Amino acid sequence: MISRIDLRGDALPEGGALRDLLPRAEFDVEAALEKVRPICEDVHHRGTAALIEYAQKFDGVELSQVRVPAEALAAALEQLDPDVRAALEESIRRARIVHRNQRRTEHTTQVVPGGTVTEKWVPVERVGLYAPGGRSVYPSSVVMNVVPAQEAGVESIALASPPQKEFGGLPHPTILAACALLGVDEVYAAGGAVAVAMFAYGTEDCLPVNMVTGPGNIWVAAAKRYFTGKIGIDTEAGPTEIAVLADSTADPVHVAADLISQAEHDPLAAAVLVTDSAELAQAVERELEPQVAATKHVEDRIKPALAGRQSAIVLVDSLEDGLKVVDAYGAEHLEIQTADAAAWAARVRNAGAIFVGPWSPVSLGDYCAGSNHVLPTGGCACHSSGLSVQSFLRGIHIVDYTRDALAEVTHHVVTLAEAEDLPAHGAALKARFGWKVPTQ
Repeated sequence: MISRIDLRGDALPEGGALRDLLPRAEFDVEAALEKVRPICEDVHHRGTAALIEYAQKFDGVELSQVRVPAEALAAALEQLDPDVRAALEESIRRARIVHRNQRRTEHTTQVVPGGTVTEKWVPVERVGLYAPGGRSVYPSSVVMNVVPAQEAGVESIALASPPQKEFGGLPHPTILAACALLGVDEVYAAGGAVAVAMFAYGTEDCLPVNMVTGPGNIWVAAAKRYFTGKIGIDTEAGPTEIAVLADSTADPVHVAADLISQAEHDPLAAAVLVTDSAELAQAVERELEPQVAATKHVEDRIKPALAGRQSAIVLVDSLEDGLKVVDAYGAEHLEIQTADAAAWAARVRNAGAIFVGPWSPVSLGDYCAGSNHVLPTGGCACHSSGLSVQSFLRGIHIVDYTRDALAEVTHHVVTLAEAEDLPAHGAALKARFGWKVPTQ
């Protein structure tokens, strides 16, 4: 059901050579880019008419309008199952606690007497958030996108999710209910690259945005790449990933369950166990069979995901080697199920989020830990972070020098300007002092 990669016996290679030995899903965004390019440009030129046409083509629905009416949002919330509502409200509450503490405050540094630099933090003015709606419905992604944007102070928030044939062309009602709970009233029935293009270019109904965030399929990732530079993006999200670093103290029932929990997302989902215990590896393999048989989405998602080239049990000689492997892999979600798990977790450098010990499974982070589940995939955790309040803030430096403070440093500025053969830079300062460099 799941393959093995045996890295025992020899010294582990370094850097890219080690990464090349590890499992990873094929995810060719560049190839998808060529297919989304004409779609994006069609939306640019035809606006809402293109959105309606693509809803018919890709989603099989006939839309009379793309924006979701306010009454549909209210009705979705009113009809929401009380237990689901309570769970969403708790998810929102916990996410707000964590993300509110991420806010940044203005800080002024006195560089020299009379010379200060202040850094102020300004939220992005308008954002477009994406909530997937393909194989599964993700109201949790609504929470994870909206809460940090709101806590950052973003004034204008729009959200898009694919239209659903069984719900009359509206996004899934649980998505709409989550929007209503969060006070987001600008919601569009648009999916994939079409939604990203709508946000980037704007239409008759939707004003353009400054930034698009949220997970999605390869078409969403390709559209984000297409518009990078025109708008800000969070990341080009690929298939979801879980890596588990475990030793002989780990419970194979827990490990198998956690691998399956991510495999049920998608046939390309990655489930990777890294362990120095051959006995644990065997126990997990045995445990996968009955747990997979007892759940849903077996043939179309879980089995292909576990059997795919992106999933494996990786055997290593020691936990030190295991740490090198998980750092090279840079998992979206990394569980540490070892003795003294907190100490090992503290040494990890590359992961989207780290889950410490047997009582902090990835599923908790997906919904109610308070952390954010919009995380870097495909090894991007080595240079990128998950979605947070900072994602929606821009730091702006405010430089304020007096005449005396400028005079004191002018000779350095002029010297550096001339060293770079940019004399006009220096002249801009000399002009303020009668074209003479002030004496020190």
